[in-house]
Amino acid sequence: MDEPLLRSLTPGVLGVLVRRGADFAAAEDAVQDALVEAFRVWPADGVPRDPKGWLVTVAWRKFLDATRADTARRRREDRVDVEPPPGPAPAADDTLQLYFLCAHPSLTASSAVALTLRAVGGLTTRQIAQAYLVPEATMAQRISRAKRTVSGVRFDRPGDVATVLRVLYLVFNEGYSGDVDLAAEAIRLTRQLAAAIDHPEVAGLLALMLLHHARRAARTAPDGSLVPLAEQDRTLWDTTAIAEGVEILQTALARDRLGEFQAQAAIAALHADALAAEETDWVQIVEWYDELAGLTDNPVVRLNRAVAVGEADGPRAGLAALSSVDPAVPRHAAVAAYLHECDGDLATAARLYAQAAREAPNLPERDHLTRQAARLNTRLNTRRPR
Repeated sequence: MDEPLLRSLTPGVLGVLVRRGADFAAAEDAVQDALVEAFRVWPADGVPRDPKGWLVTVAWRKFLDATRADTARRRREDRVDVEPPPGPAPAADDTLQLYFLCAHPSLTASSAVALTLRAVGGLTTRQIAQAYLVPEATMAQRISRAKRTVSGVRFDRPGDVATVLRVLYLVFNEGYSGDVDLAAEAIRLTRQLAAAIDHPEVAGLLALMLLHHARRAARTAPDGSLVPLAEQDRTLWDTTAIAEGVEILQTALARDRLGEFQAQAAIAALHADALAAEETDWVQIVEWYDELAGLTDNPVVRLNRAVAVGEADGPRAGLAALSSVDPAVPRHAAVAAYLHECDGDLATAARLYAQAAREAPNLPERDHLTRQAARLNTRLNTRRPR
């Protein structure tokens, strides 16, 4: 059974049903029934000549059967009970509208992500639950609520590309857990979106994902501990992914419609271009952070800019830039600790590393920051007279 083929066809089939008048929840149920039927029939009969058309036909019949069985929806049945003539599936691609529907502003971020993975990504509820480390019943309820929320949304309005991109970036940043590689899944979905819409920010996000994902193998040591960017073995970086990301980025930047994902990708490209950490062009990176700060009032951008300023102009300049960032911003203490260490104030740096470890959002990061604090405390203890 060609599972990747079925997953790639799922959003198109779902989009056809919704465009024909099925509400989202009923359409999604019908498509899932059609996929089950494909798993049952295709191994014996072979993949149909027009697999999408086969799935559309079966899903539509499943939808009509469910509608007829529900007497309370008789009026609706009268409107939709018209069997389309057999033949190839429509050439129109509804995938883009489906992205917009799943990223509807009425949904919470977590619900939008879950619905996108289910409806556009074709993942099962179990797979999504495992990826987010929550019980399957919990994820099923989240997806069910999301489907009900968007069921009354008309499918004929232009969607917000920026919202779709934020949802995909949330998926990407979840990385890997369970048996689903969400970073790879996000790249696949963003490629699909890029094929459906010609937009420089879509290209910018795809480039950013590829450039970050290229460093994945070097981010952790064999024992699972985090490896900071400056200490990573750059021979482990995926040069093919880097080359593709840079090429996509350059094409997007040439259109002169700069957006925040393109700016982030430009920063990632400068890191990827350095053969060693000391060769990093921090001056250019600061310039790109200035561009990015002009596009978004995100305090995390200003936090990261402070690091870049510290590398380009010295730690005291970095600390001065950091002074304008709210200390409540996540990882503020970690950045302050690094800059104080670079400035030679080991006692303050050790204290801040320990604080950052207590505030860390995950175990690997907490362990890394704890080791940094311990390393500096050991150095301080060896300096003290006995």
